[in-house]
Amino acid sequence: ARFRPDGGKGTEFVHTLNGSGLAVGRTLIAVMENYQREDGSIEVPEALRPYMGARIDPGGRVIG
Repeated sequence: ARFRPDGGKGTEFVHTLNGSGLAVGRTLIAVMENYQREDGSIEVPEALRPYMGARIDPGGRVIG
C-alpha cells in the first residue's frame, strides 16, 4: 500500500505496527498452501526472496 504525502511528490509505502495492515497468519498460510511442494517443503516465492534473511537456491529452497 502506498500514500501520497501532503505537498510531496510521488508516493511512499505505508508502514504498519504489529502487522495491523494485513492478517499475517492468513497471509503466511496462503503462501504455504500455494507454494508447497509434493515432498512437503515450501518454495519461497520469487517476489519474497529479496526480503529473506537467508540464502536461497535458484529453486527456492533455503540453504543452510
